[in-house]
Amino acid sequence: MRKLSYVIVAAMLLSTGSILATTTELREPTTSISAQIYEMLSDNSFAEGECNSTAQVRFTLNDEGQIVVLSVETESVDLERFVKSRLNYKKIEISNVKEGKLYTVPVRITS
Repeated sequence: MRKLSYVIVAAMLLSTGSILATTTELREPTTSISAQIYEMLSDNSFAEGECNSTAQVRFTLNDEGQIVVLSVETESVDLERFVKSRLNYKKIEISNVKEGKLYTVPVRITS
């Protein structure tokens, strides 16, 4: 009977110890690439006539996590210059950078 009580106490100690030994790490969710690009392009000073312009931005990321703009397909030359100046070689926060992967993001400027 004593051996059985020792086994039960030992099992309870081992299970309690293993439960307390595991820690859960809370990670902050990383913001998506498109959300970070939205923040970079949000402060603009386009005139009313240039509002509602759209563009397709093709870019890649280098090994340092910087955006390298490859092309901006739009009819507005001002929008193209604006996007390139705001995004080219700007660092974004991303956990696993896949260097050389092509990304395409639609951009729309509104008033």
